[in-house]
Amino acid sequence: MEFSSLFRLPIIQGPMAGGATTPELVAAVSNAGALGSFAGSLLSPAALRTGVERIRSLTDQSFLLNFFVQRTPTPSSEEVERGAELLRPVWESLGWSALPQPKQWCEDFDAQFETLLDLRPAAASFTFGILDAVQVERLHAAGILAIGTVTTVDEALAWQSIGADAVIASGIEAGGHRGTFIGRQEDATLTARELWPAVVQAVDIPVIAAGGIMDGNDIKAALALGAAAVQMGTAFLVTIESGIHPAYKQRLVEAEGQPTRLTRSFSGRYARGIENRFMRQMAPVEAQVPPYPVQNALTGSIRAAAATSNDTELMSLWAGTGVARARPMPAEQLIALLASELQS
Repeated sequence: MEFSSLFRLPIIQGPMAGGATTPELVAAVSNAGALGSFAGSLLSPAALRTGVERIRSLTDQSFLLNFFVQRTPTPSSEEVERGAELLRPVWESLGWSALPQPKQWCEDFDAQFETLLDLRPAAASFTFGILDAVQVERLHAAGILAIGTVTTVDEALAWQSIGADAVIASGIEAGGHRGTFIGRQEDATLTARELWPAVVQAVDIPVIAAGGIMDGNDIKAALALGAAAVQMGTAFLVTIESGIHPAYKQRLVEAEGQPTRLTRSFSGRYARGIENRFMRQMAPVEAQVPPYPVQNALTGSIRAAAATSNDTELMSLWAGTGVARARPMPAEQLIALLASELQS
């Protein structure tokens, strides 16, 4: 399968982990002529199978699965205790005497990868790391296109060297987690419009532009800079089919004047979201929290409590810099609007 055959419109709905990309959202996007993406990173193999079965009951069009490339960590008890202690002001504010211990640090990527091969979507994208050439060959043997997420030219070249079919060039404006895997995350600071043409010039495979893309004019600008398609996340978070918490969605709809910034306080990996009390409270110790996925697991109980009480000040409100331009509507309607803007 060729990359260009994945969609009729050069638009990919971003694979946002944590329940945002419901099967209904993925199917609606693909049925409308774009490419829906299902976030598999936080899902067990069984949950992956259930989600894909539901997507396939709603569409016969292509869709993509996305994963975090990671190894399951083995932090020492001292590291875990230090992480919990850094979070003390937050969990004490909830009236807790201790921070609940996570049942697991993350899903087993190797098990997810084997499940991916069995499920055989049209494409799979990856972030936080890079596959090896054998894994890419196994994807191709299963008829799955391999797409890597990059934040620098060196990362794009690394993905191309192992046989990737395309790369997603994600500028600093993008919401959610940064995909940096070569060098320090804080050094991957290229804006979208700096990164996109640099990656296009450096590689011979299709480049998918990501970061701050909210409307048809943004799409046209990315295509003019050489991108083969765009990936849009924040724009789809406010759609009717998005599975994020209603209070989170409302914060996005009312985001005018609310700053977004990068933080590693929630997960141990830099990610962009709307600034809230959790970010401000953790800012002095942000550099000290354990790396992903340990910090992400440690804050899981806090975020779950926030969801139960509708407290957006303790939720991870991932969103890109263009969030104030997000337009709440059904996904099919948004795709139609973007297509109309793209043609105007």
